[in-house]
Amino acid sequence: MNRRLAALANAHGVSTWYEDWRHRRVEVAPETVVGVLGLLGVNATSPSAVADALAAARAVDRGALPETVVLTQGRSRALPGPGVVTLEDGGRRAVDGELPADLPLGWHRLACADREVTVVVVPRRLPVPPRTWGWMLQLYALTSERSWGMGDLGDLAEFTGWAGATGAGLVLLNPLHAVGPAHPVATSPYSPASRRFVNPLYLRVSDTAAYRAADAATRAVVDALRPDRGPLIDYDEVWAAKRHALELLHPYAQPVDLTADPALTSFATWCALAERHGNDWRAWPAELHHPDAPAVAEQRRQLADRVTFYAWLQHLCDEQLDAVTAAARSAGMPVGVVHDLAVGIDPGGADGWQLADVLAQGVRVGAPPDDFNQLGQDWGLAAWRPDRLAATGYAAYRDMLRRVLRHAGGLRVDHVAGLWRLWWVPPGGGAAEGTYVRYDAEAMLGILALEAQRAGAVVVGEDLGTVQPAVTRGLRGRNMLGSTVLWFARDEAGDFVAPARWPRNALATISTHDLPTAPGFLTGEHVRVRDELKLLGTDVAVERARAAGDRERLLTMLRAENLLSEPAAGSEPAAGSESEEPAETPDDGEVVVAMHAALAASPTRLLGVSLYDVLGEVRQPNMPGTVDEYPNWRLPLPASVAQIRADPRVTRVVDLLSAARPRPADRRPADEE
Repeated sequence: MNRRLAALANAHGVSTWYEDWRHRRVEVAPETVVGVLGLLGVNATSPSAVADALAAARAVDRGALPETVVLTQGRSRALPGPGVVTLEDGGRRAVDGELPADLPLGWHRLACADREVTVVVVPRRLPVPPRTWGWMLQLYALTSERSWGMGDLGDLAEFTGWAGATGAGLVLLNPLHAVGPAHPVATSPYSPASRRFVNPLYLRVSDTAAYRAADAATRAVVDALRPDRGPLIDYDEVWAAKRHALELLHPYAQPVDLTADPALTSFATWCALAERHGNDWRAWPAELHHPDAPAVAEQRRQLADRVTFYAWLQHLCDEQLDAVTAAARSAGMPVGVVHDLAVGIDPGGADGWQLADVLAQGVRVGAPPDDFNQLGQDWGLAAWRPDRLAATGYAAYRDMLRRVLRHAGGLRVDHVAGLWRLWWVPPGGGAAEGTYVRYDAEAMLGILALEAQRAGAVVVGEDLGTVQPAVTRGLRGRNMLGSTVLWFARDEAGDFVAPARWPRNALATISTHDLPTAPGFLTGEHVRVRDELKLLGTDVAVERARAAGDRERLLTMLRAENLLSEPAAGSEPAAGSESEEPAETPDDGEVVVAMHAALAASPTRLLGVSLYDVLGEVRQPNMPGTVDEYPNWRLPLPASVAQIRADPRVTRVVDLLSAARPRPADRRPADEE
């Protein structure tokens, strides 16, 4: 790596080397560094260009005000001179040489040294989350007699009310982010068109005011559109039915004020254009590539009815999510509904179109090679440009958080290490041919804390895998929780560690949507299906032996912790025999209960229970490394909402966890950690 190129990369937060999962130093190829710098608007394609760019970087006055000042409440900050702070509430304060420590939390503006910048005052930490347990739910998988082929927000409200009444303190969902309206409908909740708006696939048609206002004949036509539940969820069938039904009901709806929320109007415009031109705006006619273009304004006028329709759908989503929140509150849940924030967006989607000025155009977010993904990972997602976020006062990031938190008692942040750094793959490169780009973690984490505190929400960071110690420290320092998964709770020898040794500041679960379910793990289903899909990197016999060994390690830990009874002795050996009958194999159902008892025995603040585990489902929701080869995100639960409530296996786990984590008083612990 050329010394000047390395210095230029460092000045712009681009890594020239990184430590891999084996803790070995890996040098990044110079062409990768040049490509990533280009995505940041820095020309490094020749020695003279590098010299010019480096000179410009070094000429920046390090003592000057940054474009956004993030200040932790209770701390002061020196300024280059006197200035005036315009507070969020409109008040004004003169400051002389420093930002004082008593500025209120919030978003302010500072005029100083002939500049005006954003000042964000953020909390030191969030209130300590309560100790409680709850359900992890892939909402699409939940069904009832009233839902249309997949779970909906009506199912969620009913389930949440029941869960709270039986002792659960939270319900953790898959992302409910919006996808494109054109067919085929995207199935992955982690590649959304927008993280700011909600997927109308989750609407319950019959719970709308327009349905109630419609005449009997219209309601009968709408009711007849309801698709039956199939062995797999058919998103295209459900969306075609719901969209048609909602179009029939739209004339009965109250008018939508498109001037009240410009971001919503712009999103609805994208939806209307996507119906006509497809879900990827990059393939639209060039004159439609910018939301503020005259051609877009003309299309908005021509498609006014469709724009209004899609804005109305978001109002319906808000109303039905409000009902879910009310159900959680009414049931006394100490946390409530925890929404999931995907790590990125489809670059061709609505946010890619609306927020192009703060996104790195052409980048693909992923992960470097590791033990499970030797070629690295390319998630195909867009990434924030850290420099543009700062230059715009982090407004897009703030607004995204506010919209997600509007209906949330908590927020799970997928791949939370991305608040510190993200793996960028430049155009034309393979997944392994990327590098890390640094973000201002104090700003990203501080703004998350501010918006979560204002929403009264807990924060859970998905910090699984190889993460920097700074990530763990940063989460813990702000009373945000990390993630602990039973499968990964092992020592260096590979043995499962006792639950008492699990970290306290975390959400503990048995598995995740990308890993085997508890029954699947116990039966070796994860080996069978990966062998069938040609995803095994070793001989199937080796993998089966490894899975069997892992099962025995798990049973050993559960027995050592008195969570699973010792195996019963075999029959008495025959005279002269030197062997005994093999010990009895424990029933898988009993082992699953013991695994939940392990969760309950841990000091971890939040416990998450998957219905797939409790109901005996051996198939995992998502199989990494596949697209169409496996029914990712399309597996319904094997029981309806009514059947779940009556299932004795569910009752047993509910009783176990409610006894271990009784409902706390209506207060959170003092903010002392």
